[in-house]
Amino acid sequence: MDLFIPDVYQKSIYTINYLKLQQSGIRCLIFDLNNTIAPKQVEVPSKELQDLFAYLQGLKFKLVILSNAKKSRVAPFKEKLNVDAAFRSGKPKKKKFQRILNLYHFQVHEVACIGDEILTDIYGANRMGFTSILVNPISNQENGLTQVSRFLERFLNRYFIKKNILERGVYYE
Repeated sequence: MDLFIPDVYQKSIYTINYLKLQQSGIRCLIFDLNNTIAPKQVEVPSKELQDLFAYLQGLKFKLVILSNAKKSRVAPFKEKLNVDAAFRSGKPKKKKFQRILNLYHFQVHEVACIGDEILTDIYGANRMGFTSILVNPISNQENGLTQVSRFLERFLNRYFIKKNILERGVYYE
């Protein structure tokens, strides 16, 4: 069950303490796309998101979008945010995570993965040994596979609450 527990839990990507991550040795931030950095129905990054990514790039983080979405969904974010991105990544499989390590020569302790889904983002990050950061979903609109994932997450959340491990809305760093 430890593989489903995030290292950090925050309300959104805007409440994460990026300076603390940097001070702990994190050099690469992997972001999920849908419902992490943008709602599913939004086709281009907001000004607020562009400003955040510019700030993070100024801090010298390597930023990567890793999404299970198709290329046409990911491409506008890749271009407007000026970041690398992988589409149809197959999270929580290790293949694309491993490719990021190999391509940019990072060690596992230098990477944090930020996402809204326990079964893909957090489980995938924890399997790799990355710092895993769970954020609340931005929107309730989700595709079919994510709806199944959310259904299964409800069982995990009940277990976490019962064991006093993780409770939605109770944030920690």
